[in-house]
Amino acid sequence: MTRVHQTDFSAEQPEAQAAPRVPRAHGDQERPENPGFSSRQGPQAAERLASSGASRPLPIDRNTTPLGVQRLRLRREFLFVANGYSERRKLIVVQGRRRDPGRPIAGEGFTTTEKIGNSVVRNRARRRLREAARMLLPHLGVAGADYVFIARQDTAEAPWPRLLDDMEIALISLRRRLLPAGDGASATRT
Repeated sequence: MTRVHQTDFSAEQPEAQAAPRVPRAHGDQERPENPGFSSRQGPQAAERLASSGASRPLPIDRNTTPLGVQRLRLRREFLFVANGYSERRKLIVVQGRRRDPGRPIAGEGFTTTEKIGNSVVRNRARRRLREAARMLLPHLGVAGADYVFIARQDTAEAPWPRLLDDMEIALISLRRRLLPAGDGASATRT
């Protein structure tokens, strides 16, 4: 076994050189010059790739404060909600049930089954449901109620406005059923 000895190592660090000039692909002017991390580190909001026309106004009463939302994580919470009311639409099933009328927040859970497709399709459907619920549930949900959103066959591929419409209609219908009978003022919140 022979060893190779190299004694001509320099202890000095090489000077920083300017990055070579490489043309940017497709004229991308927003890409930073340095190859390091961009200034936008961490989680980022999703950006719409295709415009669907004008932004869709939501039927929200601006005089009320949005409802706080908490994620359902335990199986018993999902089973509790399954025994409540259910609203079925073409793209979504929404289940709702009152838990604690004094609680100032609503619970949300999401379910996708293998019936709708492989893991890629299920994850896409779940992400779309989460985003739609993030937009609508704080304004159309009932405080003290829990909701479970179940994806259907076309949830992952349906047009976004159609998914929002189905969820909005289901939440409004559930709101009427979940509100106490004497609470007429809250029923006009939609």
